[in-house]
Amino acid sequence: MPLQDALSRARAWVLDDPDEATAAEITALCHAAEQGDDAASADLIDRFAGTLQFGTAGLRGAIGGGSNRMNRAVVLRAAAGLTSYLTRTLAEQDGGEARGARPRVVIGYDARHYSSVFAHDTAAVVTAAGGEALLMPQEWPTPVLAFAVRHLGADAGVMVTASHNPAADNGYKVYLGGRIVTDAGQGAQIVPPYDAAIAAGIAAVKQVADIPRAAGGWTVLDDDVHAAYLAALAAGAAGVGHPGVGSLRVVTTAMHGVGGATLTSALVAAGVTDLHTVPEQAEPDPAFPTVAFPNPEEPGAMDLAFRCARDLDADVIIAVDPDADRCAVAIPDAGAEGGWRRLSGDETGALLGEQVASALAGTPAAQDAVLACSIVSSRQLAAIGRAHGLRHRATLTGFKWISRVPGLVFGYEEALGYCVAPAAVRDKDGISAAVAVVTLLAAARERGSDLQGELDALAVRDGLHATAPVTVRVTDLSLIGEAMGRLRAAPPATLGGSAVSRVVDLGDGLEVPDPDGVNGGAYTVPGTDGVLLETSDGSRVIVRPSGTEPKLKAYLEVLVPVEDGASLAHGSALERARALAAARLTAIADDVRVATGL
Repeated sequence: MPLQDALSRARAWVLDDPDEATAAEITALCHAAEQGDDAASADLIDRFAGTLQFGTAGLRGAIGGGSNRMNRAVVLRAAAGLTSYLTRTLAEQDGGEARGARPRVVIGYDARHYSSVFAHDTAAVVTAAGGEALLMPQEWPTPVLAFAVRHLGADAGVMVTASHNPAADNGYKVYLGGRIVTDAGQGAQIVPPYDAAIAAGIAAVKQVADIPRAAGGWTVLDDDVHAAYLAALAAGAAGVGHPGVGSLRVVTTAMHGVGGATLTSALVAAGVTDLHTVPEQAEPDPAFPTVAFPNPEEPGAMDLAFRCARDLDADVIIAVDPDADRCAVAIPDAGAEGGWRRLSGDETGALLGEQVASALAGTPAAQDAVLACSIVSSRQLAAIGRAHGLRHRATLTGFKWISRVPGLVFGYEEALGYCVAPAAVRDKDGISAAVAVVTLLAAARERGSDLQGELDALAVRDGLHATAPVTVRVTDLSLIGEAMGRLRAAPPATLGGSAVSRVVDLGDGLEVPDPDGVNGGAYTVPGTDGVLLETSDGSRVIVRPSGTEPKLKAYLEVLVPVEDGASLAHGSALERARALAAARLTAIADDVRVATGL
């Protein structure tokens, strides 16, 4: 975009900006650009080269002035577009009459910069449009908002959060339920065509100044919603509980987010008495001062928790990300640096999936029960389903897809997201997952085992499913498209020394066979941007762009049978399998980097 075009758009933006701070920010940038400041010119062009797009992830981006940033003007437009969509849809359901078309919207927010402001702006827009806005009384985790959508019978839910993104970001998640979505996706995040319909409503807004905003009139909820959420977990939605939970020493961290108090309440209600929180990360802080990225997956993010656990000789570490919809689990491991190891998302997903499946096996409920995970997650959950006679479904990446699988009893994705209580929360939920983890560990200890022992048992039964990521963060998004183009044009002939036997452009969809008839027949996963490669030795790689961050991601999985697998007494067989799996993953990772050129 030429600088003069950016300046023209910026001046028009300032005239319509309801926020004096971002208006002044853009005005200063314009002045600097006009004075020949190259950095200011580049920044201005980036801010106005496009519009922050509303899609299935809602909105997410850096906070700041401009059409390509998260700010009050962008949020007010989003709120107006969402409300007009809800009102129009309800009116059509009412035979075209406006009577009875008053949408109910529940609104939550985290502790990031501007989150409370964006939430109150949304309430003001919904109220002015004749809707019923129900605003959370304070900063609460995303799972509480997701729970509230169904609990309160809301037609939509809005959560203002950027989850685990860097401190400079914020976001706007939208859930649909009530009278708008009445099938298995009720209470889940939006998917097509809902996103396009809402985006059309946003695009119809000509000026922010034209959006009516009420000065009050919305309902501020009390603590009853939070109490009802905790009660749903305590009633067994996240596991049956175990008396041995009280003997566990548990360390938690909330990563400077809003999950700390709720996590503590849930674990105490589950019976944890020896509970310790990482003090430096306990209170909400939008600057996230102790971590470069507030994501338990990132290197170094859990270092303070590891130190605390070593000092206390803890049994387990549980970390939630800043909005507490993800859960990381770490266990003592003498072979790991520092004596602690974070379980991968696939490992925790297998443990929780086995917990749910084994409890249902042989019961009448098993007939309609479905385990689900994203296509980039391990194939081990499918093996667990087969072992217990439960069906399995692979879905597109994201809980907006996983959580709307009919018959879902457990769902997960490798990025530390778990749905262990779908009757309560149709989304990933780090709090209920934490309750399930301590319950699982207590039951394992009663059998003389631990979480690693449970993983070993699964490896012996189902084969060792070992996974690893290859992630490349970029500043130039065009590099991702170029890398995907190279991979499609010239996929590797071998990976880790094994011949590539199958290449699938996931843009065309993925056919999932069902040779044993366990899943009621073959099915198709819809198209998405990605490439799948399978090898003759059973390894699998999926490469795709991240949907929420400037990253290219590759998901590697190898499957190694455990020799003499009838008994855990054959420890050497497990060790050999792990060594072989690690070597294969390393070799495949090297080949993937070469194939993508990154």
